[in-house]
Amino acid sequence: MITRADLDHLLGHASLMTISTVASSGRPQAAVVNFATTPELEIILCTRTTSRKYANLARDPHAALVIGWDDRITAQCEGLAEMPAGAELDRCKQMYLAKHPQAKLWIDEPTAVFVKVRPTWIRYSDLNHHPWEIKEFTF
Repeated sequence: MITRADLDHLLGHASLMTISTVASSGRPQAAVVNFATTPELEIILCTRTTSRKYANLARDPHAALVIGWDDRITAQCEGLAEMPAGAELDRCKQMYLAKHPQAKLWIDEPTAVFVKVRPTWIRYSDLNHHPWEIKEFTF
């Protein structure tokens, strides 16, 4: 049986995810990015203000994410994005740098921006079992 600990393990060990955002045309756009998570399961990513995903999320905060795929285990997430500021931005930076220390090379550049996605729904799937083990979490 899938537990919250299984989800925490996947989010803590995976380093890449695919994020899908909605372009102004209404069409989806996807990108693979590094990410980190908070204890509250918020997903943190760093991007540039010049990127399509930033423009899309600034206009429409809805995002869909896929995390995992190694070992046939994934988490599909849907949530709302925000651009943290102040103390919350500092907290997000610290968590991101703890997982991706190489980011210290670019996180203070003028176009670097952090995005935090608060999940509203997560589906954890472990396809190594028959039948597949799938659990949905709603927030």
